[in-house]
Amino acid sequence: MNTNHMLLRKALPLCLSIGLLAIVPAVAQDAKLIARANTMADKLEPKVIEWRRDFHQHPELGNRETETAAKIAAHLKSLGMEVQTGVAHTGVVGILKGGKPGPVVALRADIDGLPVTERVDLPFASKQKSTYNGQEVGVMHACGHDTHIAMLMGAAEILSGMKSDLKGTVKFIFQPAEEGSPIGEEGGAALMIKEGVLDKGPKPEVIFGLHINSQTEVGTIKYTPGGTMASADIFRIKVKGKQVHGAYPWSGVDPIVVSAQIINGLQTIISRQTELPQGAAVITVGSIHGGVRNNIIPEEVLLEGTIRALDVDMQKKLHEKLSLTATKIAESSGAVAEVSIHPQTPVTYNDPGLTERMLPTLHAVAGQDKVVLAKAVTGAEDFAFYQEKIPGLFLFVGGMPKGKKPEEAAPHHTPDFFVDESGMKTGIKALTALTLNYMAGKGKK
Repeated sequence: MNTNHMLLRKALPLCLSIGLLAIVPAVAQDAKLIARANTMADKLEPKVIEWRRDFHQHPELGNRETETAAKIAAHLKSLGMEVQTGVAHTGVVGILKGGKPGPVVALRADIDGLPVTERVDLPFASKQKSTYNGQEVGVMHACGHDTHIAMLMGAAEILSGMKSDLKGTVKFIFQPAEEGSPIGEEGGAALMIKEGVLDKGPKPEVIFGLHINSQTEVGTIKYTPGGTMASADIFRIKVKGKQVHGAYPWSGVDPIVVSAQIINGLQTIISRQTELPQGAAVITVGSIHGGVRNNIIPEEVLLEGTIRALDVDMQKKLHEKLSLTATKIAESSGAVAEVSIHPQTPVTYNDPGLTERMLPTLHAVAGQDKVVLAKAVTGAEDFAFYQEKIPGLFLFVGGMPKGKKPEEAAPHHTPDFFVDESGMKTGIKALTALTLNYMAGKGKK
């Protein structure tokens, strides 16, 4: 062996040691940042609860969240961020530029309430009234969006407090109208994207979001790789018959009877024509309108409903089968069925690679036994629109009091919906840790 080779062999361990010494302080520093963020989350909890109660007491419907948006914007401005308002009507975007170079990470919360009258006996229960599609309604945060706002505001305060140590930029997206826009209006994630939330200014390369769940115990995080929530499409079927006196049905074409046959036929699409091992699917008729008098067979009946699927190919098949079933059943009775299908929300799809890479972060936040691989659900979330553009991870955080059984907890979108506020701390820690670890490169292979 020549002298150069001997020198190289001696130098390599030294180089490796120097390299390891350079890495260890960086890893330690990242761990310290997360520990610091967790401590801040513990201290911030009373403030986050106060914010949540204020939003809960003063809910606003989609595209009408003016006071909610004003409070969010004021908070982000107080943290020294660049703030954009009026995005997609009432959306707010905050931009936090860290002191060190790195990726742009987006965090999203939805901010709208629902047309539900609250029945929960709370000192901060909602008494709000509003108009929804021409009807006077009560307004309630019956899906936990008030907690989502408060958690993301808490994460914003924590991350802005360590701005100089941040290895990148955070884009805080407070999105209106997740539950849908009033008839005739655009809104929600689709409109935010259309108005440039992912393209204008710093462009995020990844997005994280979460949803509190009233039937999951506090301290628990649930995740699903791939399709985690279903696509949601609205369908309308106008059944046209021939109006006639109810005493002489043979003289006309009864669209009510035809509609009943169509409803039954639609259910066989799921039970007999759908490969259910490929993924869950649902076809539901939610409203029927037809007729004005007991003894008059009307000329028309309108059916409206929803189509849910966890697979894009299955979604397309359901569209085709629904149209074929309705039109042919109507035709067999001498009626006409006009079918229209309106895509509403795509499949909420958690990028499998991103999910796998961030799983250790979730374990560190909640403990390995509290991070649960969950089955997909047939509810829908317009967070899916962001995931069509960039990799995203959408999680569920527990909001059910410890010791309570899920079947005893009121579900979302009901007057008795309730969440345990202590569950928010887990959500705040998850948002901050996911951000810090992704920026540190631990979210990358």
